[in-house]
Order: sequence, then structure tokens, then C-alpha cells
Amino acid sequence: MRSFAALYAELDGTGSTNLKVDAMARYFATAPPEEAAWALFLLSGERMKRLVGPRKLATWAQEAAGLPEWLMSECYAAVGDLAELVSLLVDQEAESDDVPLPEWVARLRSLRKRSEDEQRDQILTWWRASPRDERFLMSKLLTGSLRVGVSRTLAVRALAQATGLDKDLLQHRLSGTWKPSANAWNQLVDPEADPGASAARPYPFYLASPLEQPLAELGEPGEWLVEWKWDGIRAQLVRRAGETHLWSRGEELITERFPEVAEASAALPEGTVLDGELLAWDAEAARPMPFAQLQKRIGRKKLGPKILREAPAHFMAYDLLEAEGEDLREVPQGERRARLESLIAALGSERFGLSPLVDADTWEDLGVLHGESRSRGVEGFMLKRRAGPYRTGRRKGDWWKHKVEPFTLDCVLVYAQAGSGKRAGLFTDYTFGLWEGARGEGELVPIAKAYSGLDDAEIRELDGWIRRHTVERFGPVRSLVAEHVFEIAFEDIRESKRHKAGLAVRFPRILRWRRDKVPAEADSLASARELLATKSD
Repeated sequence: MRSFAALYAELDGTGSTNLKVDAMARYFATAPPEEAAWALFLLSGERMKRLVGPRKLATWAQEAAGLPEWLMSECYAAVGDLAELVSLLVDQEAESDDVPLPEWVARLRSLRKRSEDEQRDQILTWWRASPRDERFLMSKLLTGSLRVGVSRTLAVRALAQATGLDKDLLQHRLSGTWKPSANAWNQLVDPEADPGASAARPYPFYLASPLEQPLAELGEPGEWLVEWKWDGIRAQLVRRAGETHLWSRGEELITERFPEVAEASAALPEGTVLDGELLAWDAEAARPMPFAQLQKRIGRKKLGPKILREAPAHFMAYDLLEAEGEDLREVPQGERRARLESLIAALGSERFGLSPLVDADTWEDLGVLHGESRSRGVEGFMLKRRAGPYRTGRRKGDWWKHKVEPFTLDCVLVYAQAGSGKRAGLFTDYTFGLWEGARGEGELVPIAKAYSGLDDAEIRELDGWIRRHTVERFGPVRSLVAEHVFEIAFEDIRESKRHKAGLAVRFPRILRWRRDKVPAEADSLASARELLATKSD
């Protein structure tokens, strides 16, 4: 645990990607297999299930420190991170042995079977016997919130540096349901191990990069395959050993969420892996339903006849990664596409479709078709180089996404809340409102929450203003004087009975601070409904 805590502190203390990779590589090269496996699991974005709620931990830390509730609240508001607050408030009263990381994980998991009083007593004992950095990590693991600015990509890069193995090979071996253990680690770093040993294992996803240059700079249109960009759930369908496995882009098994697709896939040849998009599909209109329809079935544990009827699933295939057990990722895109076309045609299932190509002779013609994206229920174009392979991760050059311009509204800042982690102590989470009546009339009704889009200087400036212009406090949330206008961008807007505005927006972010506008010039809910009507046309 102490060596992992030292690694965590080193990672948390630098913003340099190269230094983070070097630190992890040194750790992986020397740590025992099971410890290295758990460190990789935790650092690459995987999370343990929450073992104890943060409210309980906060209460126990408050009692251990002998603080009144009001002072505990003020301390949390100042620190902004519960694990850090625990590490500061609880004093070490005993000296403990250095317990290996896997044993600590087992100890923490054993709490599930204990009563609340037993959990409290045990956690307080551990806190008081641990140094500050270990208390911090322990609390993070208990609440399932361990983050340190390291992605799986960086962790795999470090592992490749430590072992000399290819990054793509390691990514493939980690795909799917990789679980930390000494045996799993040894297989992971064994140069001779079979990367596809598990029949359920997907391939690492290839991610398109946003197109930032004019279409004409891509060369001749004939060098590219152009498809519509679907607004669904990116997925790989793996058909091996008589079973089907559907994996989301986040490598979560979602097969049971789409039973009709899994059933229809039984007609696929053995050793088939498809890349595509899961959609809720309107067969009569031959177009996707809004993403909100698909979302209805994602959050349900049981799918009844009603939801299966209202949001019928459809797998829109756009790549063939494996055929008859052969890995096709190095085969040129154009050849993979031809084989995919034959496969889907032979399948002949209403549950499967082939992502159609967008035909145009010139980039100008494609630009015109791009303007039809929203009316077709898609997000824009995908451009794929005919000669390109299927790569791993986000690598520029062969796959580009050319999305439609986002919707925008000018909104007024109405609430703010402090961030967490490195943003603790700064107000960085914002709520924005629109006028209920005409511009400048009625009350401001919340329409979106956003925390990205401002630079560090703007965040600090706004934080100071928020502290001076708070009207009322609701726990950690502050109600603010209506003074600042921000342009908010978002990908979609829809009706919503869950929100006071009657509308919900998707993926909101701050586009710019409209210092040139006063609140009375911000948009109204009527403006938002005009966008909704435009989308529906």
C-alpha cells in the first residue's frame, strides 16, 4: 500500500504526461504481480464498487475529530474533497505494518458483510493506524472515487515502456472483462500469450478525431468512404463459440439490454466481430428514433414488452473486424467494407443494417448533404480513408468525424457550486437559466449545468465574483445575482417532464463569456423551443 500511495502522490504532484508515464513504468517494473495488477486496474479508470457512502464517512470523521456539524461543513467547503478532508482531520495514533495493496482491497471489501457499527469501528481503527497518504487512498477506495488524471491509454503506455510489449497488443489483452490477479498480470505481460484467448474479448475501439480543417484539404473525395454519423451507443458485437457478446465503447457488457439483437446475431458466422451503433429504430420511417428513446431501455433492469415495442433495437454495422476467426484490422478499410456489405446482405435481418455510404462527386456536394444531418436524425459525417487500417484509440489521419454545429443559447449564470479534486475550493460547477417570459421578463428558469469551457484565469475571476455576489446558500450551492451571460453550446434539446423548464439539453458546455451582453439580452425559454421546433422540421 505504501509504494502505491507513493506512486499516487507522485502522479498527483505533476501535470507532465511524460513524468506520469515514467513513474508508472518504474512501479510496474518492480511491483509484485498481484500488486501491479491492482495498481493497473485502479489507475486505468476502473473503479471498485462503493463500499461505504460519503455521508457516513463524513459523519465518522467529524466525530473522530470532535468537530461541530457547522464547522465540518465549512471545512468541507474549503477543502472540497472528502478523502482529503479525512486525511487532514483524523490523526494517526498507532503504527501499522505495510500491508500489500491486494490485501487492503480484500479488507475493504470485507466491510460489505458487517453492520454499520462494525464498519465505523473498523474504519476508525484503520484511519488511526495509517499515515495521511494511506488514509487518503483508503477513503477514495471506500467511496469508489479514485482519480488521479491518468487514463487507460497512459497506463498502457507506461506498461509498454516497462515491459517492451506493443501498446496495441496490451490494449487488446486488457479489453473486455480483465480482472486484476497475479495470474492475469503474468498473462498480460507474457510475450507469448494469445491476445484473443477469451471468446468474449472485444478489440480496442478505434476513435475518430474531430475534423478541424476544410474538407478539401483531405485530398480527393474518392480516397474516402463517407457515412452518416449515428447518434446511438457505439458497440462491438462479438460472435464466438456459439455465444454473442455486446460491448459498449466503455467496455461494459450490454448484451442483456438488447436481447433481440443478440438473438438475431445467432445467424452470423462463427468468429465474427462487428463494429457499429446500437439505435432505437423506426422501421416504418427507416430512420433512427431520438436518443432519448434508446435511453429509456438503458436504465431498466428488466425490459418489458412495452419498452421493447416502443424502442426496438437495431444494430447499424459499419465495420468488420473479424471474419471466420481472422483478425481483419490491418486489411484496408475499403476491403473490410466490401466484406461487411456481403455479410449483412446474406444475414437479411431487420435487426441489422449496413451504415449507408453518402455519395457525392465533390466536397462541395458533400457540404450540402452535411446540412441535412439534423433532418435525417444524424450528427453529421464520418470520413474513413479507404486504404486505412482499423487502429486502436484516437489516432489522427484515417478516421474523422465532421459533426454539425452545436445548438447555442445565451444564458444567465444563476447558481454555482465548488468543484472537487484539484478544483476544490473554487466555484467551477455552474447552473444557467433562461427567461420564462420574453427576454428580460419573468423569472430565470434553470436550463443547463456546465463546468467546462472557461480557462484558468476566467475561473479565478468568476470565483471571486461569486463569493462577493452570493444571494443565498443551499448547502454547497450558492444562488447568485443575475449579472453574467454565457453562450452555452449543446448537442441536442428535447422535451422533459423532469425539469422545471420542460426541456433538457444534451452535453452542455460553455462556449464563451458574453461580456458584451446584459442579462436582459439573454435568451428565453421561447428561444429554446424555437430550436426544438427547428430540429423537428
